Amino acid sequence: MTDKTDESSAAPENSGGGQPPSAAPQDPEAARRKNPAAAALGLLVHRLRQPLPGAQPRLRFEMPPEYSLQNGDRDRTDGEVQPQFGSPGPRISPQHPLYLGFMGTVGVGLALLVYWIGSNTTQLLLWIVAALFIALGLEPVVGWLEGRKIPRPAGILVSVTVLVSAVVGFFATLIPTIVEQVTEIVQQAPVWIRDFIDSDFFRSLDDQFGVRERVTEELDKFVNDPAALGGIFGGVVGFGSTVANSLFGTLVVLVLSLYFLAALPAMKRWGYRLAPRSRRHRVEALSEEITRSVGNYVIGQAAVALLNATFAFIVMSIVGIPFALLLAFVVALLAFIPLVGGMIAGIVVLLVSLTEGWQAAAIYGICYFAYLQFEAYFISPRIMQKAVAVPGAVAVISVIAGGSLLGVLGALIAIPTAAAVLLLIREIYIVRQDQH
Repeated sequence: MTDKTDESSAAPENSGGGQPPSAAPQDPEAARRKNPAAAALGLLVHRLRQPLPGAQPRLRFEMPPEYSLQNGDRDRTDGEVQPQFGSPGPRISPQHPLYLGFMGTVGVGLALLVYWIGSNTTQLLLWIVAALFIALGLEPVVGWLEGRKIPRPAGILVSVTVLVSAVVGFFATLIPTIVEQVTEIVQQAPVWIRDFIDSDFFRSLDDQFGVRERVTEELDKFVNDPAALGGIFGGVVGFGSTVANSLFGTLVVLVLSLYFLAALPAMKRWGYRLAPRSRRHRVEALSEEITRSVGNYVIGQAAVALLNATFAFIVMSIVGIPFALLLAFVVALLAFIPLVGGMIAGIVVLLVSLTEGWQAAAIYGICYFAYLQFEAYFISPRIMQKAVAVPGAVAVISVIAGGSLLGVLGALIAIPTAAAVLLLIREIYIVRQDQH
């Protein structure tokens, strides 16, 4: 009776607790006595999970909480963001010695690589610069033809045809003249040597110093020396390779000029897109001003050189100086060098004109150097008024520096480069300094 009363009184307590009877806590000892096998297995598992005495617990691989997490990678049970495998880890500090040393080594290696490439491709770089310079010089002509309703491809074809005709005309005049002069020298050399040997001056030298015997001995040694003959052959081969390289370089420059001229608008557009959008308009304006100045300079200098060569050819034809057409080409090429080119051309022609007598040299010198003064004060200022404006001292220093670095090509591009630098200084640096 007592047991039934206790059970009836305990039932409401269990139902009021909100737990089913099966969920009531059980005594571990009773559960062990009821199922001893399960109890033994659970005890074994529990002991296996315990670390060995003196052993350290194994570290689990977990991503640190500061890793960047993707949206939606949240645990559905507790709502916490779970780290995603593959997220970028913590970066090394830029001030770390290992980072500084590694990046410094990489920078030095890249600089040495660029230097090695530049030193081994100097000739190619010079060809590219010359072709780009020619393309910028022909661009105003192509633009002028486009303004006359002529398609750009046709304008490019006309401009390049004129340039190729001038180059071919120069080589067509130069090569036959060189061949003719070398042939004449070879034919006349024995006569000159015989006349010199039969002269009284050589006989007196031979009586005093035995020159004839000494010359004969040296000639025998030279003829019997294979190294000397090999040196002559090597010199001939070297001269031929130089001529071949010059022709190949001229062809490469002409082809590159054609490609640059055809792709110049696209090259400009891609170059402008490399600048930030906020500064793109300013960069475009400055670049257009620089390219326009360079193009006007090349066209103006070509006009000045053409007038110079034409005047020199007329004077040489009147005076009777030999090889007038070839020397006119030389004058035109040298006249492209600003400031000093015309003076050098005048001296070269004077030395050649001395073969016809001092009277011919004097007449040519007076006429040509008078023309140079007229050109400096009346022709060049009117032709170059739309081209670059560079102070005289800067122009002289630029020409000397450009000639020292890159030879004739450096002297040609010295003044446009100086004008571009002055324009950038005036439009960027001085404007920025005025704002502070």
